[in-house]
Amino acid sequence: MQHQQRSPGRLSPSSDTEDIVALLVPRLVHFAGVARTEHVTRAAQEMQVPQSTLSRSVVRLEQDLGVDLFARHGRTLSLTPAGRTFLASVERALAEIERAADEVRADADPATGKVAFGFLHTMGAETVPGLLHAFRADHPRIRFSLVQNHGEAMLEGLRAGELDLCLTSPVPDAPDLVARRLDEQKLRLVVPADHRLAGRRRIRLAEAADENFVTLEPGYGLRRITDDLCARAGFRPRVAFEGEEAETLRGLVAAGLGVALLPPPAVPRPGVVELTVTSPRAAREIGVAWLAGRPDTLPVSAFKRFLLSRRGHLLPG
Repeated sequence: MQHQQRSPGRLSPSSDTEDIVALLVPRLVHFAGVARTEHVTRAAQEMQVPQSTLSRSVVRLEQDLGVDLFARHGRTLSLTPAGRTFLASVERALAEIERAADEVRADADPATGKVAFGFLHTMGAETVPGLLHAFRADHPRIRFSLVQNHGEAMLEGLRAGELDLCLTSPVPDAPDLVARRLDEQKLRLVVPADHRLAGRRRIRLAEAADENFVTLEPGYGLRRITDDLCARAGFRPRVAFEGEEAETLRGLVAAGLGVALLPPPAVPRPGVVELTVTSPRAAREIGVAWLAGRPDTLPVSAFKRFLLSRRGHLLPG
């Protein structure tokens, strides 16, 4: 039977994608079932839907597309060339939808689901591994997608749906986010081992006003905290180098390229001395944040409760 072009259907090339999806998607499964059997009655029996419903669905799909997908031969049908082309794409689309459905069901499984968890680079060596070890004692099969980044990038990850939870500093204050303070981490002034201040144990930050500073790049929470502490001490830091990772900054300090305000290292680094800052009080708050109004899967809910239970003792002693 020669393929015939139908009169224009209800969808035109200018139709919005959302309109096309809303009209076509409910009928694609019916079309694929009929196409596999090339018989409406058998397809209706296999799919356990009324034959009349199946017939109407296929006809409406053809009307929507403005193309004949089947050639009719009594009670049997055969795909037209357009129908064969369309079936190949429909089967790929339905397989991808099924794969995605399986994936999100697996991620939400209370025992084996997944948590997308973000945290600061400075928490990756010791704090986060310790937290995950403790959590998995009671939830051994829950999986994690771990992302290390600076604070602003992680908050955007929450908003984009790429992260479920993140540990960050400063604790954010935004109407679309929920944040809870969990702990506080003292910051130290790190100086080269042969520095004029290296023999000290304590220091007022104002005493470092004439030093070159090595800091994280603008946009990092620790950079904002550094700038704020220096301002409170009465000076603006003279920044010699900017980096993306705290231990790199320690290396720059050890090489004599400046001083830095940093949290304690997981492992002491040779070549530097770390001084307690007595004024102003040098510390940063660590908190957990998530997107307001987003429903949690059971794994995310369990890990959120665990993090909140660690308030006051989140960081290694």
